[in-house]
Amino acid sequence: MKPVRKKSTPIRRSVVIVDDEKSYVELMAQMIADNLDCAVHPFTRPEDALKALTDLAAGVVVTDYSMPDMNGIEFIKKASKIVPKAAFIIISGHNFESVDRELARLDMLKMRLQKPFGWRPLTDAVLTVWPGSDVPSYRDGADPA
Repeated sequence: MKPVRKKSTPIRRSVVIVDDEKSYVELMAQMIADNLDCAVHPFTRPEDALKALTDLAAGVVVTDYSMPDMNGIEFIKKASKIVPKAAFIIISGHNFESVDRELARLDMLKMRLQKPFGWRPLTDAVLTVWPGSDVPSYRDGADPA
């Protein structure tokens, strides 16, 4: 008798957030976790995020532009080699005009968000750029309208 092979369950992809401001990264992670049905992984150090990316099945990566050890552009370039199918969103409290040309060359960068923003623009951005058909749904009680 042959052993029965179980169908492999597809891995549920997650959202990875990288921002050097601990309170801000925690707030963004909470906003997504409260409203979308997907795992969220917050990081305050880009290097730690890069090390963890292979194990996180990232669908969308949200990163701050201005961080002390590595800016968001450098992070996206490195991270996209680790998770080439992920979509990237860059956020900043500063104007993007000074780096517009460099951002335009990042094919994996799908959206820019200007800080501050609330839960709705953030979750809408994640859902808009989510690659593939396994888009997370809104949690019960979250207002999709």
